[in-house]
Amino acid sequence: MIHTKRLVGGLFAFFFLVNCHATEIIKEKQYELNIATKQKAVLILFPCFPCNIENTKNEAKFLKNLKAEGITTLLLNYNLKLYLSESEKKEYSLALNSIFDRNKIAKQNIFIGGFSSGGNLALLLSNYLIQTKNAIQPKGLFVIDSPLDLERLYIGAQDDVKKNVSEEAVEEGNYLIQLLNNDLGNPRTNIEPYKKASPYLISCNSKENIEYLKDIKIRFYCEPDLDWYLTNKNRTYEELNAFHLEKAYDSLLNLGAKKIEFIKTSNRGFDAKGNKKPHSWNLVEREDLIKWILN
Repeated sequence: MIHTKRLVGGLFAFFFLVNCHATEIIKEKQYELNIATKQKAVLILFPCFPCNIENTKNEAKFLKNLKAEGITTLLLNYNLKLYLSESEKKEYSLALNSIFDRNKIAKQNIFIGGFSSGGNLALLLSNYLIQTKNAIQPKGLFVIDSPLDLERLYIGAQDDVKKNVSEEAVEEGNYLIQLLNNDLGNPRTNIEPYKKASPYLISCNSKENIEYLKDIKIRFYCEPDLDWYLTNKNRTYEELNAFHLEKAYDSLLNLGAKKIEFIKTSNRGFDAKGNKKPHSWNLVEREDLIKWILN
């Protein structure tokens, strides 16, 4: 009889722990929330342009067991965007607050990051949250190889089509030209929509979408592997996203930013299958990121 009670009690405890563990991961259409039991920080991530949550989990190796480090992760499905309109910034900020409030997540030590176009969204939203004194205030921001300058992205897309070196680059170039023409027009005839939409515009040294970031921790990641880009895309440094990031970094320094880093990695650019790819989530080194977030 004693053994039976112990067995029943043990099973109850087992199922209780399993159920508690299950509720720590919340999956919805637009997000996946992995809650740390003893939360020290929150990391919010935007995916790349054609990607989703599953792609982020597969490619961003630094996510593995961040919960054990006390870091709650919020992976978003907001994609297919290179910039955010004012109404979208408001919509996303309301959505984030709703997620935090519904799941009783403390709005402290919040970090926002994104890869490629997702980095554009992370930057624009972070600037908006600080500017509007939102309840969610990012303590830090990181972007990974993001095309911050949409004017240069447009011109680069045209160059890729003309060079015709890579079938992938030509296909992407044609897609970007059509997308940007439809959304913002041609920057050669009207630069204002690009100035408003771009996180940073080099030709105008635009600061309106970065000026509120100068007091938070910032990291810009890139891997300008010039040999790889020359061979595979026939691109120079000035045609890389790294160049966009470097110019935005310089502008933020001039604004007085003191907690900003421009990180050029070497030989970290590989995708989840092990293929060489300087444009990848893998530029972020896990232990270094954890230290940056928690210290």
